Amino acid sequence: MNSVVIAVAIMLLLSIFRIHVVLSLIIGSLAGGLIGGLGLEKTISVFSDGLGSNAVVALSYAMLGSFAVGLSKTGLPDVMVKAALKLVTKKGENRRASLSKALVIIIILMLSCFSQNVIPVHIAIIPIFIPPLIKILNELKVDRRLVATVITFGLITPYMWFPVGFGSIFHEVLQTNMKDSGLNVNLDLIPQVMSIPSLGMIVGLLTAIFITYRKPRDYMVTEGAVVTEDHPYTTRSLLVAGLSIIATLAVQLLTDSMIFGALSGVIILYFSGSFKVKSSDLLLTEGMKMMSFIGFVMLAAAGFAEVMRKTGDVETLVKQSASFIGNNQALGAILMLVIGLLVTMGIGSSFSTIPIITTIFVPLCMELGFSVAATTALIGTAAALGDAGSPASDSTLGPTSGLNVDGQHNHIWDTCIPTFLHYNIPLIAFGFIAAMVL
Repeated sequence: MNSVVIAVAIMLLLSIFRIHVVLSLIIGSLAGGLIGGLGLEKTISVFSDGLGSNAVVALSYAMLGSFAVGLSKTGLPDVMVKAALKLVTKKGENRRASLSKALVIIIILMLSCFSQNVIPVHIAIIPIFIPPLIKILNELKVDRRLVATVITFGLITPYMWFPVGFGSIFHEVLQTNMKDSGLNVNLDLIPQVMSIPSLGMIVGLLTAIFITYRKPRDYMVTEGAVVTEDHPYTTRSLLVAGLSIIATLAVQLLTDSMIFGALSGVIILYFSGSFKVKSSDLLLTEGMKMMSFIGFVMLAAAGFAEVMRKTGDVETLVKQSASFIGNNQALGAILMLVIGLLVTMGIGSSFSTIPIITTIFVPLCMELGFSVAATTALIGTAAALGDAGSPASDSTLGPTSGLNVDGQHNHIWDTCIPTFLHYNIPLIAFGFIAAMVL
């Protein structure tokens, strides 16, 4: 048996049975290394050496978490939520409920997308703006499965498509791992090739809005179930928040580093007095903790991928797969997309999936004669597949945490299954199209 197949299978099974993904990756890499003939000592050494390749990404997440917590103290998120509530309420008084429903969906979609690129705080924004909207959602009888689908779209599509914020991290991880596996790709090419799979996400979103969940759904009104924390704000604090966001984006674009981008934002918040110096250590540590899970998963995934490379069984697997596929590019594309779906569903992170699948997909794509653009589209799509629908993904855990504040939103049936059906199926279709036409 191929050690890579066994290692990935063990990692997936452990993840499916709710073993922590970091432990699953470590155990899977250990099993793969031993079966691949590396031995215990060599496997541990290779795994440890591989951790460094994703250290920059892990630190980027930690810094972004700190920036998110610091930004929340300025009161900017509170202003945005209150403005949205006021706008929706006013429209609801003067116009039909359907227009108010459309408006609140647009607001949620915009805020979710902004959390990936414009104000890169990821899921940290969900507990801030969703609970205050629950009352409005109930009054408008908005199906929360629709809201979960909208939020998940906003958490995934921007990083797939646009090279800013988390999109910059995703594209850099994709480029780095492809290069390590023997294929150089220009960063400017990635947004272009990912535009086709991103259209699949748009198709899924429109299907959810206009077909699947367009009918009203009743929820019980539970007074006092939703408790939110208000942060005091002033004109000065809002100006500081805006300045910190501009600085974060500008520095990231100038230095091509999310670490220093987030650092610049934190420094501005720190010296502006947005939070007390005495509490700064606690706040920044809280932010790092909020995002540290993703960072640790990515570190473990990098070690896993390095062990897989060192066993030499990646090449064996490629040859075996290529002989099974023959010269059938269509069959190869479908199999690679399905494998990506299974891997991401298991570990719950598209970012962490890239190092795992790239070691297999790059040589296989080269063997099958796929272009650089088609290979990039396949790997990028295969990594994003499963981020929607995975019970362990922050793209599903985030929406559930905001929508289930009153106990009326089930994680599996109301978030995971709806997002799986509406996004993974179109992604496979459009990812396949991209591989065939590019």
